[in-house]
Amino acid sequence: MTILRILFAVLAFCLAGVSASAESVLSNYIGEVAASDLVAGADAFGPPQPDLPVVPVLKGGETIGWAFITSDFVGTTGYSGKPIHMMVAVDKDARIIGVKLVKHSEPIVLIGIPEAKVKAMAAGYVGLDLVAEAQSGGTSHDVDIISGATVTVMVIDDSIVRSGLKVARALGLGGLAAEAKSSGPAFEINPDAQAPKDWMTMEGDGTLRRLSLDVSQVNAAFAALDDKRAAERALTEAPETTFIEMQTALVSVPAIGKAVLGEAEYANLAAWLQPGESAIVVVGRGLYSFKGSGYVRGGIFDRIVLIQDDVSVRFRDRMHRRLVSVAAEGAPDFAEADLFKVPADAGFDPTKPFRIQLLVHREVGPVEKLFTTFDLGYQLPQQYLRPVAMAPSATETGPAEAVAAQDESSAQADLWRKIWLGSKPEIVGLGAMLLVLTSVFFFQKWTTRNARLFFWFRIGYLTVTLVWLGWMANAQLSVVNLMALFGALVNGFSWQAFLLDPLTFILWFSVAAALLFWGRGAYCGWLCPFGALQELTNRIAKALHVPQWTLPWGLHERLWPLKYMIFLGLFGVSLMSIEQAEHLAEVEPFKTAIVLKFVRAWPFVAYAAALLIAGLFVERFYCRYLCPLGAALAIPARLRMFDWLKRYKECGNPCQTCANQCPVQAIHPTGEINPNECVDCLHCQVLYQSKTICPVVIKKMKRRETAGAALPRDLTGHPNQPKTQPAE
Repeated sequence: MTILRILFAVLAFCLAGVSASAESVLSNYIGEVAASDLVAGADAFGPPQPDLPVVPVLKGGETIGWAFITSDFVGTTGYSGKPIHMMVAVDKDARIIGVKLVKHSEPIVLIGIPEAKVKAMAAGYVGLDLVAEAQSGGTSHDVDIISGATVTVMVIDDSIVRSGLKVARALGLGGLAAEAKSSGPAFEINPDAQAPKDWMTMEGDGTLRRLSLDVSQVNAAFAALDDKRAAERALTEAPETTFIEMQTALVSVPAIGKAVLGEAEYANLAAWLQPGESAIVVVGRGLYSFKGSGYVRGGIFDRIVLIQDDVSVRFRDRMHRRLVSVAAEGAPDFAEADLFKVPADAGFDPTKPFRIQLLVHREVGPVEKLFTTFDLGYQLPQQYLRPVAMAPSATETGPAEAVAAQDESSAQADLWRKIWLGSKPEIVGLGAMLLVLTSVFFFQKWTTRNARLFFWFRIGYLTVTLVWLGWMANAQLSVVNLMALFGALVNGFSWQAFLLDPLTFILWFSVAAALLFWGRGAYCGWLCPFGALQELTNRIAKALHVPQWTLPWGLHERLWPLKYMIFLGLFGVSLMSIEQAEHLAEVEPFKTAIVLKFVRAWPFVAYAAALLIAGLFVERFYCRYLCPLGAALAIPARLRMFDWLKRYKECGNPCQTCANQCPVQAIHPTGEINPNECVDCLHCQVLYQSKTICPVVIKKMKRRETAGAALPRDLTGHPNQPKTQPAE
């Protein structure tokens, strides 16, 4: 039990990226924004509402509106995978009277798009009529898309409109709470329905719906915009050329799914969907792709969005699967065929009409684009529906009660479970890496016996760490995580927020366990993508005969404390301002080199490149002298329970072989290994068993050979055994 307590204590120290989900996001930011900065003329905020994360906006003591944070009401995950927090204010008529960007982690803004441009775009929502948005399904306004930041802008637009509608309904603003309730029958999917087998018949009866645009229609749409550059850059293909033909169907309906996809593919789809989830198929051909080529892992398909009333669903990569072929008879050849999943918590009703909105862009400058949209409407034909008795809905008990009754903790638990289920391949991959690494450490004598095989095993493992764990999965831990932890502990700790990132959770838990067994080296030496990048580039430098510099021991020993000083400085700043500490934490090149893959403003790239260049001459230069994360992990690593690295009494006196060959100079001239600096590369364990390098092993071998040569041998060449004397 004591060991378990220590483990969880260390884990609590190492956990990162958590926030206090027990409190609203609004409570974290309300003290950082002045009322006058949000709404012109306002002078204060009132007390928070008891049942809703909303505060009154006051002017002269009178309430002129209500303020809230979008991420308290809707998902606001941006391109970075982290929430974009917008503070919004609405008045009694359900009009937006203030918008302010309070927090984001969008890399596209860090790369070169001024944040002021994003803030100006957000401020353009002032005056938006949410009543009109409710009537149009959230599309009665134009989206001011910033070139190069399409995904970020669309997430902001979606979060402002949907959260604004939720708050307006909850508070009864603009008469939204008094909407007439449908008295007609509700419908459900009819499981006994049958679908036509051929494509043409499904098009005819509405099972499939089509959006067909030719070049002339698209040119006319852009010409109607207020920017003359759109007409000047008109498409030059023949007017009747197909720009895009896009078709869709609700394939989560069993009859439609089996007809369009085939029995086997529908079975795969059914296994992919969780209870309450729906799925659509989207196929297309022509000059324009509804999917595009700009989406990446973890990203959003920014050209299509599903809209139903005031619900909009933007599809991320984990909600997407490619469709190899369409099974329906007579189906045309399509350039693209894809399946998209609609989450159960999106508020989507498959029995009601919806539309797929297609975003079309036109380049009008080197980096600038103009945008317009087209809609593909869909209504499930009556043959697939059957009436059911009207069940009391959340709206019948009042939107305010529905919002107040929502169990946020349960909702978050459902969310992280879905994320984990959707991340099975990544979780299995990381689990395999950790299993292999644990086996190497436990059986290090056997794994380090063959120096050549172990060398190539380590090179291969580090390559996987860099390419898959780092560049593809973005599972790079950071000292920022630790600073965020301390802030979370002050406001209240939540496991569920941390569980939203499976790989990070697993990595931090494994680091916490490894600290007790092996120290910080298990992560720093094997699982840190930037550490792997340094070592691999240094190996290439050695192969190219780049000279390697070994710093004098006295200087090397005095440079060690630098990283501890950097960590303590960052920690001290974080106690006053976590935001300022995050800016100063750019001393870590992880975001530039791993997360953004060097696609960033040139000063950041130059800094990361300088560290890597230094590492070509001094192996793991950054790890040795500057890494605040390594310093932070070294402190609890003193709790480790075992010393796994073996030493001879001759190590250090007189033998200096391991000390001279240690890649990070973690072995003192006196022979002992400094666990705070060791990265557990196990090179010293390879030398420990070397029959050609280690003097102790060589001496033992010679002693055995000498002893064997001293024994007399019989005529067969075998050593004579002493004869026993017969008993007297």
